[in-house]
Amino acid sequence: MKKILSLLGFFSCIGLTNAQHSDSVVFSKIYSEILVNAKAYDWLRTLSYDVGHRLSGSPGAEKAVLFTEKMFRDAGADTVWLQEVMVPHWVRGEKEEAKIIDSRKNAQAVPVLALGRSVATPKEGITADVIEVYDFAQLKKLGEENIKGKIVFFNHPFDESHVNTFAAYSKAGKYRWAGPSEAARYGAVATICRSMTNVQDDYPHTGAMGYNDSLPKIPCAAISTNAANLLSRILKADPKVQFYLKMNCQTLDSVKSYNVIAEITGTEFPEEFISVGGHLDSWDVGHGAHDDGAGVVQGIEVIRTFKALKLQPKRSIRAVAWMNEENGVMGGKVYAEDALLKKENHIAAIESDAGASSPYGFGLDMSETQRNKVKEWAPLFTRYLVWNFDFEHGGTDIEPLKKHLGTPLFGLIVDSQRYFDYHHAASDTVYKINKRELHLGAAAMTAMAYLLSQYGL
Repeated sequence: MKKILSLLGFFSCIGLTNAQHSDSVVFSKIYSEILVNAKAYDWLRTLSYDVGHRLSGSPGAEKAVLFTEKMFRDAGADTVWLQEVMVPHWVRGEKEEAKIIDSRKNAQAVPVLALGRSVATPKEGITADVIEVYDFAQLKKLGEENIKGKIVFFNHPFDESHVNTFAAYSKAGKYRWAGPSEAARYGAVATICRSMTNVQDDYPHTGAMGYNDSLPKIPCAAISTNAANLLSRILKADPKVQFYLKMNCQTLDSVKSYNVIAEITGTEFPEEFISVGGHLDSWDVGHGAHDDGAGVVQGIEVIRTFKALKLQPKRSIRAVAWMNEENGVMGGKVYAEDALLKKENHIAAIESDAGASSPYGFGLDMSETQRNKVKEWAPLFTRYLVWNFDFEHGGTDIEPLKKHLGTPLFGLIVDSQRYFDYHHAASDTVYKINKRELHLGAAAMTAMAYLLSQYGL
């Protein structure tokens, strides 16, 4: 094993320029500092466990802003400030109820979560016949004649043929997002969808949905994969099954919240900015650890590491904890709009919002010329098992920077196999985070921020 590791280090250095050999020394210092002395996991444990879930507009989100501001100051940032953001305020209310009721009136409770932005059911709940559909084509084929007055059950499992589970999520996610309005088009009174995960368990996974304002707004919820399988089996044996759903969610007036921003000022080009971080808000179940407390503390770790190693970036580095990615992206929009108003020069942005598993690359959402320049740095990352620079996705919170300013975007790529086990579910707790994997992600982000600060793009 020692020989293998030695050879890996040797071959990763072959072909490095003199400048890259110097950068390789800095990389080694960055990785050693973070793997030995990082505070990211401790910060995440406090943010996730002590602060808890942080849905926009909630007391948890307000508490998280104050705690994150303190973490940035403790990390040694030159300046720290709060950027005001008006965010939507959706609340879940009392715990939801759901039951499968067969034709003999036998009722069985199943785990359920309202989808974010959903309207409530009537106070007494809704009981209606349920009809199972796999996709929108089947829904359209059934039409109003078969759908009107019923609850539509979108049972679209993850496609297990995809190695990257985000591809499966993308295919299934449209039934969560657009399913309620599409079902309402044909007269449905509510929808339930199979949770967006390939794990078979009893945790329902929530997430945002979006209404088509030209169609009726009907209640919508997610049920666990075990419940989805159960309901599907019962329907095959007993087509007269009904479903009972009771939800108490509501959308209140928007409220004031904040992005939390910390900066290390560049020594040569202080007016050129590199943003790095994740989103501070989370859904209102679990700890929001993978999604996306991890990205927040990794961004703070970038600041701490630069200060601990006394690295002097030529360009200014900002770590940002964006608010409201989950149900509005208002933090990302305000951050970009403010940068546009101030005519700031944002040369790059790095986001971590794919969980805290082992990193293996960066998505590059930028021009071909810029992508080729970044790929010239790839040999520096190889010995740290960061090798993939072929994906093109950056991140939801930083997309407005590209839209308004043309900023090149970087998305940290991590092993996605376990991410959707916990995504948007009560099981997304800090105890599902591997400390070393979290810190490796922070190290990769710090190393990329260092190169960008030295050479620009």
